[in-house]
Amino acid sequence: MNNKTPISVAKPKKILKIIAGVIVFFTLPTLLLFGFVYFKYDEDLPTGTKGAPAEQLASTMLNALDHEAYKKTNYLEWTFKKRHHFKWNKAENTCEVYWKDYKVNLDLNATSKSEVFQNEQKIEGNDAHDLIEKALSYFNNDSFWVVAPYKVFDFGTERSVVTLENGSEALLVTYKSGGTTPGDSYLWHLDASGKPESFQMWVDILPIGGLETSWTDWTTTASGANLPTFHKFLVFGIEITDLVAE
Repeated sequence: MNNKTPISVAKPKKILKIIAGVIVFFTLPTLLLFGFVYFKYDEDLPTGTKGAPAEQLASTMLNALDHEAYKKTNYLEWTFKKRHHFKWNKAENTCEVYWKDYKVNLDLNATSKSEVFQNEQKIEGNDAHDLIEKALSYFNNDSFWVVAPYKVFDFGTERSVVTLENGSEALLVTYKSGGTTPGDSYLWHLDASGKPESFQMWVDILPIGGLETSWTDWTTTASGANLPTFHKFLVFGIEITDLVAE
């Protein structure tokens, strides 16, 4: 009499064990890392004080960065993390966005008038619409990492002063409307002159509140505007290259 387990039964059990082992192998370290980061860094959104002191602190930050030079800058060009390239005609509010083999000529005043190309071939219809939305999302996100300090008085923003544990003051800016993710908040930490050193983020796309990113690698461009070239975020780097401002 043959008491051996049928091969047809044994194999599926073995395969399920292998699959379960692979899932645990890849997900457990991720879960442990997330738990460590969450308990180490997660913070509630602080409450600040609105009014004249907050408006003054925001103005001090802009003056430290030469806001007048930025306002006179008509053209900005940069590459974000070596993935997306932008040629922003700030004066005309248009931007050429490049990634992979796509090019989108964004009309930021009327996005429906934007044009889409793949390998220099024009794309129309729903495909074009989806790519325009993607290009706009790239522009909103990637330009923020270049010019965020200059956006503290944008329409739909709310400013307040937060007193930190060491007694210094930080500027909390909440974007009530506009952009891709309205409702996001950023707490700007400033040096003695008012120049940004870092900000903490409470944003919709991150499950952990209060994560901090550096704003220290500044360069003075041809237009006189001060713009960043690198941000440190946890163990990651956000690189801004090919930076031009005229």
